[in-house]
Amino acid sequence: MIIANPIYDTVFKYMMEDNTVAKLLVSSIIGEEVDSLEPKPQEHTREKDGGINSGEIPNLTVYRLDFSAKIKLSDGQYRVIVIEMQKAELPTDIMRFRRYLGEQYTDSANSVTGEEGTDAMQIYAIYFLGRELGIYDAPVLSVSPEVRDVSTGETVNRESKFIEGLNHKSWIVQISCLKERRRNELERLLSVFDQSNRTSDIHIMNIREEDYPEKFRPVIRRLKGAASDSSVKKAMREEDEILKYLRNYARIEAAKALKEKDKTIEEKDKTIEEKDKTIEENKKSLAEKDQSLAEKDQSLAEKDQSLAEKDREIEELKRQLGK
Repeated sequence: MIIANPIYDTVFKYMMEDNTVAKLLVSSIIGEEVDSLEPKPQEHTREKDGGINSGEIPNLTVYRLDFSAKIKLSDGQYRVIVIEMQKAELPTDIMRFRRYLGEQYTDSANSVTGEEGTDAMQIYAIYFLGRELGIYDAPVLSVSPEVRDVSTGETVNRESKFIEGLNHKSWIVQISCLKERRRNELERLLSVFDQSNRTSDIHIMNIREEDYPEKFRPVIRRLKGAASDSSVKKAMREEDEILKYLRNYARIEAAKALKEKDKTIEEKDKTIEEKDKTIEENKKSLAEKDQSLAEKDQSLAEKDQSLAEKDREIEELKRQLGK
């Protein structure tokens, strides 16, 4: 079956705009039942600080989606959380990830008011990364805060609104590590991102629908629809152009940085050479001074010797006159 490549932000956005698909993907990743999933009013797509022809650099390194999710608990109760979803080619832009997450912590809208007052909503962060973090054998990583009794070292399993409000859970999907990884249902679902399924057209992937459980078919059908959507195809081509521009810009900046580094090294070498020259000149000057002092010492020694000879002559003359 032919589907659109979800590694493209355009396709990813198209996929997540289907609420059924979005709920299915989020539920599978966090391992909890999502009863409802609503995009937040301040939903972010790409930050567009500029464009290819604007003379500015478009900030297209991170794609972001924010949701308010209602989670059904095992006891039948519900709680509302914030889902912060970010997708990036590289994991290097740590400060941007931190800034986005910080916005969620400082947003007063991320709270719920109940009988006991207003509580901060817990934040779940989901990251889709195109490159691995250096952990090569785990396509999906889960990071959860663990509460321990410091004295005993035992894990405290009781819930605390205070702790949940100040700590967040996160899941990291390493897209490049999904190749041939199908150990559980989540990895089977996420295999739609496996880039080894790309066809000669990098925008399109070829998968076997029967490899996916029936409950995951909405995701497959959505991506199949994206593959035949002319606006999505156009957007993917535009994304290619932007990424090409960014890569070229990165190469140019890297070359400039290397040139500046070489210039700095050259200037340092020149400075060292000048210092070495100054040291040699100082050594030469000292040697000349030493030689001059040696000559003066020799001259003084000769004068002393001459005076001594004269003193002997005088003594000899006195001795003769005394006779």
